[in-house]
Amino acid sequence: MPYLEREGDVFVVYLGSEGQTDSENRFHPDWIDAFHGLLDQVEASEGPAALVTTASGKFYSNGLDTDWLFGNLDKMHGYLDRVHSIYTRLLTFPLPTVAAVNGHAFGAGAMLATSHDFRVMRADRGFWCLPEVHLGMPFTVGMNALLTERLTNQVCVQAMTAGHRFAADEAITAGIVDAKADADALLKSAIERAGALAANRKPNLPVIKRSLHAKALAGLATPTTPENLAFAPG
Repeated sequence: MPYLEREGDVFVVYLGSEGQTDSENRFHPDWIDAFHGLLDQVEASEGPAALVTTASGKFYSNGLDTDWLFGNLDKMHGYLDRVHSIYTRLLTFPLPTVAAVNGHAFGAGAMLATSHDFRVMRADRGFWCLPEVHLGMPFTVGMNALLTERLTNQVCVQAMTAGHRFAADEAITAGIVDAKADADALLKSAIERAGALAANRKPNLPVIKRSLHAKALAGLATPTTPENLAFAPG
């Protein structure tokens, strides 16, 4: 389960369990609940603050918990809406947010990083990738809206229809991430970037974000149904 630490004005949410490395940090329903619970704690704080998310080991997040999903196909649409709630929460979060992408960010995990205000990626290892085309999986209305509003059209074509793996330098060029850092400096770099923005935690910040991301948020608010998710597993 994810856990929370704090460094000065910066809250750091670790996506994996404390003491664990190389967990894939997939979005089990319990994980989603725990993640929202940590964000509740951060929101309940007072004063200047910012948020960083990161993980340990070679994964940032591999996204959907496919083992759970394929064992609970009758709950698929509600589960995907719950995944969307993570992205909506981050897009409108009342604090500045920075993703410290320490390793592979795949599928819904890549979208998690993309939901932050800024992203810093490990320089020497790890890919940001949307492998859905290779897996025979569609994008939900909400996921499509998030990606097409946050990235350029041609980057979406390369990422969504080709499943291209973006390493740090290419991801910076594509506008997927904002900066890179060596592994031992990644979290510090993200915390410094977030800390420099902590004073922007004011009542107007979420208002600005909701307007800025209005189209993506509208897509994410669209309930996932069999009619708008043409997915036949098997």
